[in-house]
Formats: sequence, structure tokens, C-alpha cells
Amino acid sequence: MSTPTSQDVAKRAGVSIATVSRVLNNSPHVRPAVRRKVLRAIQALRYQPNRTAQRLRARQSKVLGLIISDIQNPFFTSVVRGIEDVAYHNGYSLVLCNSDEDPDKEKLYVDVMRAEAVAGVIIASASEAQPHIDDLLKARIPVVALDRRIKDRRVDSVLTTNVQGAYEAVEHLIQQGHRHIGFIGLPLTRTTGRERFEGYQRALRQHRIPVRRTYVRIADAKQQGGYTATLDLLTKQPRLTALFAANNLTTLGALAAIRERGLRIPDDISIVGFDDMPWATLLDPPLTAVAQPTYELGQQAAQLLLARLKEPTQRVVHLQLKTTLVVRGSTSAPRK
Repeated sequence: MSTPTSQDVAKRAGVSIATVSRVLNNSPHVRPAVRRKVLRAIQALRYQPNRTAQRLRARQSKVLGLIISDIQNPFFTSVVRGIEDVAYHNGYSLVLCNSDEDPDKEKLYVDVMRAEAVAGVIIASASEAQPHIDDLLKARIPVVALDRRIKDRRVDSVLTTNVQGAYEAVEHLIQQGHRHIGFIGLPLTRTTGRERFEGYQRALRQHRIPVRRTYVRIADAKQQGGYTATLDLLTKQPRLTALFAANNLTTLGALAAIRERGLRIPDDISIVGFDDMPWATLLDPPLTAVAQPTYELGQQAAQLLLARLKEPTQRVVHLQLKTTLVVRGSTSAPRK
């Protein structure tokens, strides 16, 4: 004979599993008549709640997990602060893990989150298709995708308008007269990489400018990757008059390569970066950049997760926050 479960109790009493849970936890928010029905069902079935599991859930129900792809990326500093502020003000603690863009390391942390029975997880995943996310959902641990899409349709997400942001950056360069615009992009296995490349291509095609693959380099989203890709591009494509770099660390690498080549900004080459960092205004000239609402991105992700915890069956929500092009001195009309 199988051991009775809380589902069996709920079925016999004609109530929800949540009501059974409230009765077991002596919640005051249960009508006396309903409480008596549940207690009679418990007695009739000889149901024995797993007190160890109850204590474990109670101890960890106020812990949220956060898995980001690169803790050294300044983009995440403000994002994490937004998440932490919302978590703290709602009585939750935050456990932060860094995947280093490594799917295997990410899976390890997902397994840890599941074993520790955190209340929910926010994740900037290393790639769009991550089957281990399903392990969290099977364990009834809700997930919110941050900054990057996940294929699972059951997952809420908070992203930015990557395509539009990249489009506006390249459109700005085109409006200034540039026709030879290089692209230092992110790996196309990530939605951020694909979407920013799409925005670059869309702007060129709208103005009937050829999309030259020889003007495109894909970097690893690190400063060194941006440097190496830009140095190669500038060496092999001397006709370039402008560059669009697809994230902040890539932009730093591109700036180092431009300086090493002895080029002046914007006289010899214009540059636009994706991500508006605090140091952007300290450069000479200041950097034109696509600004993302990073703090709000974190806030919205945390609020979505908390809403999912309160209402597990609510419809899946996908938010896209608008980017803004901030024009400064690193762009001008081409002079060659």
C-alpha cells in the first residue's frame, strides 16, 4: 500500500494542496470548517507529513538564486544591485553564482540551486538551449531569464531591445555619412549576439549598404577578444571609417586596438559601443554608446520572480526594456 501524500489529503477533503499546507503549518487564514475537513482527511488516511522537508522548505523559502555569465562584466554590477534591492526589501536573501559562460559550470550551479531548494532562480544563461533549466522547473523552482532568452516557453524573461539598440547605433553612423562600418560582435549562440548583429544588418540594408562579412568579427565578450578582433579587422580592412562594438568589454578592447594602430577618434575612425558605462564620459573624446537600463533590468527580473512565487499559474511574462542611444564625441562624419 502506497504512503498517502498531501495530494491524497487534498482530494479527500475537497480542497487545494495549498489549503492542506496552510492547515499543516497552522495558518490563521483557514476557515474552521475547512480546517476540520482537512484534519479529518489526515486522520482517515493516517497521513504523516514529512517534517524534515517542511523545515527545509521553510528555511530556504526566502533564498533566491542568481546565476550570471561573467561577474567581471560591469554590466552585471548594476543589474545585480537591482535584484538584490528588491530581494532584500521583500525579505529574501540572494545567492550569486558565476558561470563564466560555461554551460557545464552553469549546470553545476543549477544542480546546487535545486539541491538547496531555493525559492526561485534568475539566470543569464550561457546559451539559449539549456536542458538543465527543465530540472529546476520539474522541482517547482520558478526561473526568470535575464538579458538572454531561453527556449523554454514556461520561463519568464526580462530583456532589452537589442535589435533596436544596435539598429540605432549603426543608423547614427550612417546618418553621419559612414558607409564602411565594422562590427565587433558577440557569439551568435547567445540571443544578445544574434540580435545585435541583426540590428547592425538591418540598418545597413535599410540604406542599401552591402553587409560585408569581411567587415564582421565575432569576439568572446571579453576585453582581450575585442582587442584581437578589432586589431585584425583594422589591419585587413583599412577602408573602415567606423566601428560598432557589441558590448562594454568588447568596446574597451576595440579602443585599445585603435590606439595601438595610431588612429584618432573620431578623426580617423568613429566608434559606438553597446552598454553605457560610467567611464564612457571620462574618455577623450567621450564615448557614444547604447545605454541599457541595467538597474531596472535587475529590479524587473526580481519582481517577476516574486510574482511567480505568489501566483505560480499566472501567464508567462516577457518584458523588453528600451535602450537609448547616447551621442557623444566618439562619432563624427568620415574624413577619409
